[in-house]
Amino acid sequence: MRHLPLAILFFYVLSPIKGDFLIEGLRNIQKRSTTANVDGIEVYNISIISKVTSRFAHNVITSRAVNHANRSEEAVFDVDLPKTAFITNFIMKIDGVEYPGIIKEKEVARKQYETAVSRGQTAGLVRASSGRKTEKFTVSVNVAAKSKVTFELVYEEMLKRHLGNYKMFIKVQPKTLVKNFQITVDIHEPQGISFLDANASFITNDLQPAIKKTFAGEKGQISFTPTLNQQRTCAGCTTTLLDGDFTVIYDVNRESPGNIQVVNGYFVHFFAPKLGGVPKNVIYVIDKSSSMQGSKITQTKEALLQILDDTMEHDYFNFILFSSFTSVWQNNLVKATPGNLTAAREYIRNFDIGGTTNINAALMQAVHLLDRAHELKQVPERSVSLIVLLTDGQANVGVSNPTRIQENAKRAIQGRYTLYCLGFGYSVDYPFLEKLALENSGVAVRIYEDSDATLQMQGFYNEIANPTLVDITMQYPENITANVTQNTFKHYFDGSEIVVAGHITDDSLDSFIANVEAEGTNTTVSYSENVQLKDKDGVRKQQEYIFGDFTERLWAYLTIQQLLEKRVYADTSEKERLKARALELSLKFKFVTPLTSMVVTKPEQKDEKAQTLVADKFVEAQPIRNYGVRNWVDSDPHFVIADPRKNDALCFNIQEEPGVLLNLITDRKQGIAVNGELIGDKTTNKSVQSTETYFGKLGIVNKMVNLRIEVTTDAITVIDGNDQTTFSWLDTVTVDQKGFSFAISNKKSVKFSFGEGATFEIVLHKVWAGNPVHRDYLGFYTLNDHAFSEGVHGLLGQFFHGVDYEISDIHSTDDPRKPDATMKVKNKLLTVTRGIKRDYRDGNTDNSEVPCWFVHNNAEGLIDGNATDYIVQDIFSIV
Repeated sequence: MRHLPLAILFFYVLSPIKGDFLIEGLRNIQKRSTTANVDGIEVYNISIISKVTSRFAHNVITSRAVNHANRSEEAVFDVDLPKTAFITNFIMKIDGVEYPGIIKEKEVARKQYETAVSRGQTAGLVRASSGRKTEKFTVSVNVAAKSKVTFELVYEEMLKRHLGNYKMFIKVQPKTLVKNFQITVDIHEPQGISFLDANASFITNDLQPAIKKTFAGEKGQISFTPTLNQQRTCAGCTTTLLDGDFTVIYDVNRESPGNIQVVNGYFVHFFAPKLGGVPKNVIYVIDKSSSMQGSKITQTKEALLQILDDTMEHDYFNFILFSSFTSVWQNNLVKATPGNLTAAREYIRNFDIGGTTNINAALMQAVHLLDRAHELKQVPERSVSLIVLLTDGQANVGVSNPTRIQENAKRAIQGRYTLYCLGFGYSVDYPFLEKLALENSGVAVRIYEDSDATLQMQGFYNEIANPTLVDITMQYPENITANVTQNTFKHYFDGSEIVVAGHITDDSLDSFIANVEAEGTNTTVSYSENVQLKDKDGVRKQQEYIFGDFTERLWAYLTIQQLLEKRVYADTSEKERLKARALELSLKFKFVTPLTSMVVTKPEQKDEKAQTLVADKFVEAQPIRNYGVRNWVDSDPHFVIADPRKNDALCFNIQEEPGVLLNLITDRKQGIAVNGELIGDKTTNKSVQSTETYFGKLGIVNKMVNLRIEVTTDAITVIDGNDQTTFSWLDTVTVDQKGFSFAISNKKSVKFSFGEGATFEIVLHKVWAGNPVHRDYLGFYTLNDHAFSEGVHGLLGQFFHGVDYEISDIHSTDDPRKPDATMKVKNKLLTVTRGIKRDYRDGNTDNSEVPCWFVHNNAEGLIDGNATDYIVQDIFSIV
């Protein structure tokens, strides 16, 4: 296989849906070797052509390669797209024959894929994975001897203004010399370009002349076309200097607060006034549960200290820290005076962590503080009130149902305040936070567990640091406009931009007027924009310069994104209406969105049939289990290991005889262990043969608090030192003491929490009385396994801090619902099968189905050692 050279294009924007602050763009083709390969696949041309007009970017990536070998070679087209981008076209051209991608409704594409699998044809997904800022588009194709191949991918995206400018990052990393390497960014902004610049991290004196920059009036261009000699690391070398970030930054003239463009019956209105700031009232709601220990809390404190340094003196603020309970820094919001900021810094530096996660109580406390501040006039009347929630986990104490938390927050806030949600790490329930924020006029932002997490949090604060307007309404003549995108906004922050688009239904208009009303620092402000529509020559020049329907496509892009955003918090009937409209527009404008897929048919090869590939838009899905459950074992027993990063799961069985004790979790540092005893089906019915086993008894030991708990299908026994108490499943019990709590609910489940450490839930499965074969059994679920130490082990415990694996070569089996695949894990290649396991947490009969990759043979190759290594001699053993 040959992987061909690459380049990556990034756009620095604030995502209107996901809240990402660095949204990356495209990666063309990558070749792993560091020298040109003249005996096989050679990429002789890479071009990245970006045309931007009125902030709408149309990007074409083209790569051309030739196979010099006397045998066929495989070329891989590997592209990283911005998460906010929509693919609009893809073509492979092989020996003059084009193989286009066709955009279809997602369900239609899925059925086509399943039909291909059922017929024994090769099929797969074009999108391979989603990264921190991008989602991957990958296609491989065999190139016959002495043949050429061309890949062309087109995508479109609206650039968002960020801190006063538009920034484009081009990651240049071809890994080898490329004969014709070209990056060209053409910019056309009818307002006029105020500045344009470009630089690169890898630039040398030899490479500097390859960068060309020109701009005047409305047009600007940045190009980078290094020759082969300029690319070389040294004279005669075959290695390349091109390895780093190429940056383009620009902004437009702003003689008036707004600008309106009208082309082909569609308008787009840009609004970015320069005003003095409005005071803001911010309550920071910070998760200090035990899962935040280590770098998370260190980086959070660093970010908060920097935010305090950047807080303006006319602002008001407060802190609420939460874990199992909430603690408030001050009884009221305080003004950002030097003395209050000094006291706040001391508070942030010195608070400790520990406990579980009570999100609901913390949010209710924040709303109460803001309510009282406004009622008692402790904050300015004309001010912006914000709640910033940061959490790394999922609610597991107090009100823990995500839907109830969302309902409570919406009912309490009542549209008066804006809620922003920062989700730290991969264990967080991001879709829950997204809906929570969107329902309350905010956005959700994922903070990634990397060395720059502090900068990510500071970047978010910079976006909201300086509000200048509140309650903005963009007004357009109702009798001549239709299908206008969102035109009311809670806030305008300095350095950003409001964009509204719509359809003008009257073709005979000579002018078009828009009015803006908003609340400023001291008074109501009004703006009026009037654009003359008689300049037909100007419109025609715009159309010639780029693409004449850009206003309509920008309108469609905005409309689809806003429809998808509204679906997040709409009720069932409204969801369907929004989906239907978004799907209609996606198909009409040929966008690959979360509702559509691109179907690519690869050419038939000599020894294989044609291959059907489906490219999907990555969508943040619900966590594999609700309420924070990550890993569990239930039924046969089936072990399920969640992978929040891939939004997927692994699963396996351990086949041992009834009576065997298996270690599920051992954490010597925390003194915690969980073991389970296997039971089999009833043996009284000799006519029924069964080899199924279940967990009939579970033992939990916590040496730190000298506690042992034995759970059977009949009772729960708590042994506290020398004291022993037995509870029936029929009891309604809640015990809460220092370092330990548990509660039996609905006669079906019991939840245990050990202070700052583990939280488990055990589910009782009752079979119907008189069942001749099966008997009652237990299921075991973890709720905050990320709180364990790095040394945790056991059949479940070894996966608490993640497992690295890759899935490839998905192919059909006799059962089209259960394709096989190859999994690479721990330097081994395993055959795995797609399956479905059920989540019975809380004893639900209406249980959820969880797709997973099933690892055969007692998980050999996945678990450390062999299954027999996990057999223990006592239910309370710590191995």
